[in-house]
Amino acid sequence: MTTTAAPTTAAIPGPASAYQGDIARYWNNEARPVNLLLGDVDGLYHHHYGIGDVDHSAIQADDPAEREAKVIAELHRLESAQTNVLLDHLGPITAEDSLLDAGCGRGGSMVMAHQRFNCTVEGVTLSSTQADFGNKRAVELGIDHAVRSRVANMLDLPFENGQMAASWNNESSMYVDLEDLFSEHSRVLKRGGRYVTITGCWNPTYGQPSKWVSQINAHFECNIHSRREYMRAMADNRLVPQAVIDLTPATLPYWELRATTSIVTGIEEAFIESYKDGSFQYLLIAADRV
Repeated sequence: MTTTAAPTTAAIPGPASAYQGDIARYWNNEARPVNLLLGDVDGLYHHHYGIGDVDHSAIQADDPAEREAKVIAELHRLESAQTNVLLDHLGPITAEDSLLDAGCGRGGSMVMAHQRFNCTVEGVTLSSTQADFGNKRAVELGIDHAVRSRVANMLDLPFENGQMAASWNNESSMYVDLEDLFSEHSRVLKRGGRYVTITGCWNPTYGQPSKWVSQINAHFECNIHSRREYMRAMADNRLVPQAVIDLTPATLPYWELRATTSIVTGIEEAFIESYKDGSFQYLLIAADRV
């Protein structure tokens, strides 16, 4: 199913910095086939990467065009598998709860969360293009009563103290200061609420960010943090890690398969080589608000 983004009607919020204004413009103009074509497979539009073993039997085909379509479907399956792992770590959620996706992109994870828990899911993004797209999909799916994207700054969340049972950042925390980010998550989470992030971070045991990490920063106009920075900022903001899982081996198959397709973006080598040399890691951190 192909979905065309709705016209951008929401106003970009006043950014906390000029940099965040640049990020809003970056994602308003982003329309990479790697995001849109994968989402067209089943209408779930993600902005993150995949985990899990590749099902090579699912991508066999003599015709190159047929194989390409099968590979795209397999990459999308691995993307959704990543979301399911994140949702697995949110803890017990009821239909009466509210969840927060900070940096929600086009809303694929929000849809999956509602489908699993039947609860309210709020998303924030600096991009009016993304928010409009996500809200249009929610209307098409008949879940707009429970799933909503809004244009807002994740460092100044438009929610009440303790409103959320759980919250997450799925590959979006590299765009902000972690102290400010975790302060806001801590504020909007109820006591005992669960925060989860899946993120790429540079490995402090490597010494400094590698050349590959620098390339990733330049490509996405982001600022990747170290693993140590995540732990320190969580401790400063009443978020106590309950699980820290290294997903690096699980994400390599996704990148190695993606590098064989026509939808490459030029950044695949940096991810593959940095994961292999240990300078970059793909982590899931689940923490409780105390």
